[in-house]
Amino acid sequence: MNFCTTSERRRHFDLAVIGAGSAGFSAAITAAAQGAHVALIGYGLIGGTCVNIGCVPSKRLIRAAEALQHTRAASRFNGIQGHADLKDWQALIRQKDELVADLRQAKYIDLLPAYDTISYLEGEARLVEGGVAINGQRIWADKIVITTGARPAIPSIPGIDSVPYLTSTSALDLDALPRSMIVLGGGYIGVELAQVFARVGVQVTILCRSRLLPQAEPEIGSALSNYLTNEGLVIISGAQYRGVRQTEQGVALDLIREGRDETMEAERLLVATGRQPNTAGLGLEDFGILLGTRGGIVVDDHMRTTREGTYAAGDVTGQDQFVYMAAHGARIAAENALSGDARRYDRTGMPSVVFTDPQIASAGLTEAEARAQGRHVLTTILPLNQVPRALAAGDTRGLIKLVAERDSGKLLGAHILAPEGCDSIQTAVLAIRQGMTFRQLADTIFPYLTTVEGLKLAALSFEKDVKTLSCCAN
Repeated sequence: MNFCTTSERRRHFDLAVIGAGSAGFSAAITAAAQGAHVALIGYGLIGGTCVNIGCVPSKRLIRAAEALQHTRAASRFNGIQGHADLKDWQALIRQKDELVADLRQAKYIDLLPAYDTISYLEGEARLVEGGVAINGQRIWADKIVITTGARPAIPSIPGIDSVPYLTSTSALDLDALPRSMIVLGGGYIGVELAQVFARVGVQVTILCRSRLLPQAEPEIGSALSNYLTNEGLVIISGAQYRGVRQTEQGVALDLIREGRDETMEAERLLVATGRQPNTAGLGLEDFGILLGTRGGIVVDDHMRTTREGTYAAGDVTGQDQFVYMAAHGARIAAENALSGDARRYDRTGMPSVVFTDPQIASAGLTEAEARAQGRHVLTTILPLNQVPRALAAGDTRGLIKLVAERDSGKLLGAHILAPEGCDSIQTAVLAIRQGMTFRQLADTIFPYLTTVEGLKLAALSFEKDVKTLSCCAN
């Protein structure tokens, strides 16, 4: 790695990147490819959230829990009886940690020597006139990109600081499984982890202020709620939290639901109520860098902050908190910082995935978002029992919802709930970005007995009853 001491290192850089996660590396590599000298400033574990405490470790455990569930569900095929138990939770955690360490080494640490113009500097960074101070020592930089990510947000509930709560980070490192768990928050982090712990034997209750997955299509949130309930999870919506306290058995959460006082108890409490941008200590206020109402750095569609020459990308902006969008935004920020603000951040057709089982995959606008923009829309919902792939697999959990513009037929949004839904959404992304209509999508040739064929069937269902069609017919 190109670590440098203060006396050895270069003192002036074309670009300083604060934050060495996925977005930071994306910005630094993009700039290095243009021949720029880059200071990549990290603090804590190199690689950031995704590889260390987010996407990689959580999806490893999700897959492990799915393996248990798929074996247990094998009896849906006549003549097959399956059984699986978790024998060693700690062994599973160790395997997850090994994967994280291997990917951190291969995709971050080992990459740096390939870029001669990137200097990796370790320490706490703060903006100063003309550059950045790292542990109080100044380097000069012509332009700056801030990619410091986010951390779990802790809600203001009386007593929350007095109980040993878990976050999405610490929950992935539990030495032993509790008998019971309250998951506070029904967003994508909450539902993913809740299902994992339920499948490995923990009695799980999800508490949410509004409904499960409030940003998703309501039909999808409702269906997933039913599937999770069938697996034994308890889901309580519309809760107002009054306070939390420690008990001899674990934790107790006092709440109000439907006008009545209730108390929920469990051995552990997992707080999964969103993420908070990491902006503290950067000195943003000293340079007039504006923060939004949710604490993220405000940027325009060129990734520029309110300070000239300073850009920001990724979770620290509080928008589109997906690792691929962080990397995308960081590339744009680096290119614009060095080459004159020509590129714009375009989220048209942006995909998102929730790795529950069944999976949730979305692209483009929801029905509510389209109507809020004043568009006149058409929608269709195709249950998965109309998709041959699901019938052959003996698993018809799910649905596909499409949103289109009424007059033009232009596809605005696609939302899939299906066991293999995440691998189908990119087709919808391309259709939306290319301005296809639902009729053009319906006229496209899809391979038979695939989940993605459901998109064609859903598009057909705007104008036809697919129940009256033969296999492969349109």
